[in-house]
Amino acid sequence: MTDAMFPHLFRPLTIRGREIRNRIVSTGHDTCLPEHGLVNEAYIAYQEARAKGGAGLIVTQVAGVHETARYTSHLIMATTDDCIPGYAELARRCHRHGARVVSQLFHPGREIMESANGMLAVAYSASGTPNERFRNMPREMDAAMIAEITQGYADAAQRMYRAGLDGVELVASHGYLPAQFLNPRVNRRQDEYGGSDDNRLKFMADVLEAMRAATGDDFIIGLRISASEKDEAGLTNAETLAAAKGLGARIDYLSVTIGTSATIGGAVHIAPPMNFQAAYTAPEARAFKTALQVPVFITGRINQPQEAELVIARGEADGCGMTRALICDPEMPVKADQGRFDDIRACIGCNQACIHHFHRGLPISCIQHPETGRETVFGSHPVTTHPRKIMVIGGGPAGLKAAAVAAERGHHVTLFEAEPRLGGQALLAQLLPHRAEFGGIVTNLTRECALAGVTIRKNTRVDASLLHEFAPDAVVLATGATPYLPPFETDGEIRVATAWQILRREVKPGARVVVADWRADWIGPGVAEALARDGAGVDLAVNGLYMGEAMPFYVRDATAASLHRLGVRVTPYARLIGTFGDTVFLQHTASELPIEIEGVDMLVLSSGHLPFDGLRSEITALGIEYHGIGDCETPRTAEEAVYEGMLAGRAL
Repeated sequence: MTDAMFPHLFRPLTIRGREIRNRIVSTGHDTCLPEHGLVNEAYIAYQEARAKGGAGLIVTQVAGVHETARYTSHLIMATTDDCIPGYAELARRCHRHGARVVSQLFHPGREIMESANGMLAVAYSASGTPNERFRNMPREMDAAMIAEITQGYADAAQRMYRAGLDGVELVASHGYLPAQFLNPRVNRRQDEYGGSDDNRLKFMADVLEAMRAATGDDFIIGLRISASEKDEAGLTNAETLAAAKGLGARIDYLSVTIGTSATIGGAVHIAPPMNFQAAYTAPEARAFKTALQVPVFITGRINQPQEAELVIARGEADGCGMTRALICDPEMPVKADQGRFDDIRACIGCNQACIHHFHRGLPISCIQHPETGRETVFGSHPVTTHPRKIMVIGGGPAGLKAAAVAAERGHHVTLFEAEPRLGGQALLAQLLPHRAEFGGIVTNLTRECALAGVTIRKNTRVDASLLHEFAPDAVVLATGATPYLPPFETDGEIRVATAWQILRREVKPGARVVVADWRADWIGPGVAEALARDGAGVDLAVNGLYMGEAMPFYVRDATAASLHRLGVRVTPYARLIGTFGDTVFLQHTASELPIEIEGVDMLVLSSGHLPFDGLRSEITALGIEYHGIGDCETPRTAEEAVYEGMLAGRAL
């Protein structure tokens, strides 16, 4: 099956004499799992799950090489020998499953997000060139500090070598310190580290040579770099390619990505949301693969093995970073190798529990697979010794996950859905612009139910009579929510619709629309964009600090770009008061002064939801054990719904 379907993806690759079993790479990504700056059991278990699932190469998250490298409060530090035992155990556990392990070595330069104590840190860079995104004004490194940091890279590499890892990867991507030295618009030095292309490359070359001298001939030393930083002041393809050529035999592989941490527009590419096409970065790698004599990897929205196979077959890269695909389904490589394509839980690019958790300082996970990042707690679901008859009411994400887990554990599970289709609100979410892939959560959870043996009855509304007739041992209530209609004054001149009605095309949109967005999440901006694309003039009035306040950063920023291009006017701090004539009246939530938007013919409400739990009293009256989950408890997001579904399935 592997040879027929994936003649390239599952072909081994040898780097520095070390064979990598396939071309699937879990690229370096922060997890917020390590504690106290050290690798811990939670992080080892996380990476071991991906090694066991068949990944060929695992690149561990960034490890700081100097005290000034602390760009977050939860960075792993490789500055003392204290790091060696954790890395040694991680390598041992991943090696026993056949994966190779490489650690990223890192200094952010001016790209510092936060400090451990809440105070602003002193940032250092090649020059005193300010950072736009984090608003850091860095100090220029002197020669002594450059030498100290160069030695820090070498010492960290030696510790990884002693720990038994297969190699290290110098992080020069996304505008971090090596890229700051390379970039002539950031590096304005006139000494041996600046003023010419060769001088700007010297820092990176010195670091690579120092790492090689500190390790062994069989130790892999790779480089990660952005082909293009996607910013006017960022590195260009030509500059990056010239640098890669100039480094020559100093590197054993090149891991290519795009974007920069330095700007909002460039940072979107660090974890591109579903606004971007699958494998959209792959053409960026072709020039590097053509010009270089070392293997080239590419990453960026490569979520399915079929996509990765095509990238390699087209000669764009030698391997594919499939990080979020492996966060969503650690067993994706094994399933693909066995031809179990329908069983792969495909990443939908929502960014909600992976990078969004990281940005909030929380351990990463996946909305579809809450076991991710919680391997030490939910590594497996215990098989029951007392199978029971379980009724799950509601076929949205919460009910589907509860049913799948309960059946996997050995219970006899029947799921009842009142509508002809499974999915609940996910069916609406996929109708928003750039959110079509969100429907994949329904496909994936439905498959989990099928594999576990869940009986599904659609077009069946449960009432007291059916409860009594079915006589379950326990009920999982997952009946979702309905739109909340807030009270406001109106004379009825302006038509009013809910976001649900707009998405379902139940009402004809107006030509001049105000979207009142209380949630400050995906729904209001999505509806506003949909209406604008249909030709309406749209104002988005957000009862929040800014549009998309509750959204993952990169999803928010990509959405902001779309709204701006479409001319949607965004008003923050806006509380809905009412309508009169053709005017929508709002109040500025900070100043309490009025805001008026005139010439309006439709008001669309994105005002949150009310729990729909009408069967709770009937279940209680019959004395049946029940577990309420998801929006029927209180409306939130798909992440909470699936997580609570998993907990309910385990609790039965």
